[in-house]
Amino acid sequence: MPAHLAGLLKDIHSEVKQRFYGCGSPIPPALEDATVLDLGCGTGRDCYLLSKLVGAGGRVLGVDMTEEQLAVARRHRDWHAEKSGYANVEFYQGYIEDLKTAGIADSTVDVVVSNCVMNLSPAKPKVYSEIFRVLKPGGELFFSDVFADRRVPVELARDPVMLGECLGGSMYVEDFRRVMARVGCLDARVCQASRIDLHNVDIARKAGNIGFYSMTVRAFKLDFEDRCEDYGQVAYYLGTCPSHPHGFELDDHHRFVTGKPMLVCGNTSDMLKHTRYAPHFSVVGDSQMHYGLFDCGTPDIAQTSEAGAKSGCC
Repeated sequence: MPAHLAGLLKDIHSEVKQRFYGCGSPIPPALEDATVLDLGCGTGRDCYLLSKLVGAGGRVLGVDMTEEQLAVARRHRDWHAEKSGYANVEFYQGYIEDLKTAGIADSTVDVVVSNCVMNLSPAKPKVYSEIFRVLKPGGELFFSDVFADRRVPVELARDPVMLGECLGGSMYVEDFRRVMARVGCLDARVCQASRIDLHNVDIARKAGNIGFYSMTVRAFKLDFEDRCEDYGQVAYYLGTCPSHPHGFELDDHHRFVTGKPMLVCGNTSDMLKHTRYAPHFSVVGDSQMHYGLFDCGTPDIAQTSEAGAKSGCC
């Protein structure tokens, strides 16, 4: 967890922290005054972290299907409001595959986050379709989850141990790309990817040659091209995002150093110009002159460094 988020944990109620089952904290920067939706919020730990980041002008909506978890979250809502000074968190029981059950209307959310929950859904395409229904134009999906480097066999997908380890429901990364394309996002970006080291002998035996990866992904509700195209554009990060004075990591192959020019493709340019990040960047150039394909240097998940292996996500 980044230091600026870890420092906020001291103001989260102990029961909320103890009964929270997520992995890490997939929380993006520049959230002031935003409406943020947390899918599978559980006891609300991330919601209460987000509450401080969106401030008095923002809203945090937590959705979970489990009433027992939501009861913990709601029980401490007044405690957190008094602690932070913000009464800006709401919790709803509903299904992430059908956010209308939680009353989330079309194009009403600036940012959707989720903490190792998507892999538990039996209907993942519906989840992503719902996310892009509720996001505003230019809105962002930022989440952590477990993915696989090939399709998980049905028998493993139904195995209770594999499911409990957040492995059985892992989506093949290329199927994720295809689903995102179907919901209108042609350029989802991987921010971090680490291969999960399976220490348990029985789980490793079941997994065989399947590689499982803990990944943090961001995607925007924008009309992207299906390839990175070169328009000769240059971007400068201004160093103005709170807690990011020296640089900004858009994804695993775009780290902007404050004040340093970087050539960017048309899609990256749009991510910087047509989202809430726009005030923090200066982009020079437009899309009038085309120079062919742009080499973004996007790494293949299967080539993720083994040095970054970790023991698990959930």
